Amino acid sequence: MKKEAYFATVEDLARGGLEAIPSQMISGKHLIYSSPATLAFNSPGAEGFGVKRAGLAVPDSIMLIVAPGCCGRNTSLISSMPEYNDRFFYLMMDETDIVTGRHLKKIPKAVKEICDCCEKKPSVVMICITCVDALLGTDMERVCRKAEEKVDIPVRPCYMYALTREGRKPPMVHVRQSLYSLLEPQKKKGNVVNLLGFFSPLVDDCELYELLHQAGVKTVHEISRCRDYEEYQTMSQANFNLVLHPEARFAAEDFHDRLKIPFIELRRLYQMDKIENQYRALGQVLGVDFDQKKYKAEALEAVEQFREDCPDAVFAVGECMNGDPFELGLALVRYGFKVPEIYGTITAENFVYIRNLAKLSPNTRVFSNMEPTMLYYDPVSSGVNITIGKDAGYYHQDQPNAVWNQDRQPYGYAGVRRLFETLTATVKGEKE
Repeated sequence: MKKEAYFATVEDLARGGLEAIPSQMISGKHLIYSSPATLAFNSPGAEGFGVKRAGLAVPDSIMLIVAPGCCGRNTSLISSMPEYNDRFFYLMMDETDIVTGRHLKKIPKAVKEICDCCEKKPSVVMICITCVDALLGTDMERVCRKAEEKVDIPVRPCYMYALTREGRKPPMVHVRQSLYSLLEPQKKKGNVVNLLGFFSPLVDDCELYELLHQAGVKTVHEISRCRDYEEYQTMSQANFNLVLHPEARFAAEDFHDRLKIPFIELRRLYQMDKIENQYRALGQVLGVDFDQKKYKAEALEAVEQFREDCPDAVFAVGECMNGDPFELGLALVRYGFKVPEIYGTITAENFVYIRNLAKLSPNTRVFSNMEPTMLYYDPVSSGVNITIGKDAGYYHQDQPNAVWNQDRQPYGYAGVRRLFETLTATVKGEKE
C-alpha cells in the first residue's frame, strides 16, 4: 500500500467546521514532522523573527538566554548578525540545575555581571527561558524582580515555550506584551499613532503612512524605527494604536488598560476589495474619506502584468511567508489563478477564508507542515508550477519559488503590488 501525505480539501474542512478540524491538522495530537520547512517556521533560532530576535526589538536592550546547551545553540545564527553583536548572553543549565532549580539563584547575579561589563548601560534586560522552566513551573516574574533590585534597570521575561504554541497566549503573543510593558504614562498627543504587530517596519512605500497623514497624523511610531530608548518611550504619547497583526491584540489591550490608549485592528490582506473596504472603514472612524485610487491602480497593474507573463499560473501557497496562506490563497483564486495546494495551520482567525475558498475552489488541498505523513509528500501529480513561501518551495523544488519572507513587512496595496512584482521577476528569472 502506497503511503501518502495527509490532506483535507477546503470543502471538507468547511463542511466539518472549526470544531471538527481533523486531528492530523492539530500538532498537539501527534508527533511533529520537523522538515526544513517546519524548522524555518517553528525554531526560535531560525531566520525571521522568532522569540529571541523579537525580544530585542526595544532599542539598546540585551538578552540573557537561560537554557541547556541544545536550546541555546540555535541562537548562533542570529548572534552572528552585525546588528546583534554583544546583545546575546548565555547562562547554561546543567542536569543539577534542571533537577534542583538552583539556576534561578544564578540569574540575578548573571544579570548584574552582564550589566557591569557592558560599555553602555542597557535599557532593559530580556531574560529568555525555555520549555525546561515551563515544566519546572518557574515564577519568572519573581526572578526578574530580584534581578531588577541588583541592576536598577527593567528586567523582563521572554518565554521560548513551544509547549504553549497552541494555548491562549503563545510565545509570540507574550513577547509582544513584554516589549510594550516598559512604556510609562505620558501626556497624549492627538496627531501621534503607533503601529503594532510587527518587529520590523512596514515597507517604506506602504500607502498606510500617506493615508494617516491625510487624516492629520504627523507622527507614526513603530518600535523597529525607534532610534533609542527615549524615542521608544514616546510611543505612550499616541492618541490611538493600529493593530496590524492579531498576535499584538493582547499588547494593545494592555496599552488600553495601563495607558488609556484605544486601538483599531486592521488585517494584512491581499484581496484588494477587502483592503479598500478596510481603509474606508478606518476613514469613517477618523472622519476622513481616503483617496485610494492611485495605490489600488498600481497594485492592479502589477497583477495584470503577472497575468500577462504567466497566464497559466498554478500556485502552491505555504505559511513560511509574510501573510496568511489561506487569505493569500483566496486572493489568488479570486484573481483568477488556480491554487490546488495550501500548507498552513488552521486557526479561528483564518477559518473564514477556508469557508470562502470552499465556494470558489472546493478541491484545494490543505496540508499541515507538522504532520508526520508529509514525509511521503509527492508533488508529481499536483499540477503546481509556481510556489510562494519557503515551505512550498521545499515541497516543489523543481518549480520557481517566491520566498516572500523579507524582514520589511509588506502591507496593503503596496504589499499586493510588491508580491506580484516579485512573482513576475521570479518567473522571468526562471525563463532566462
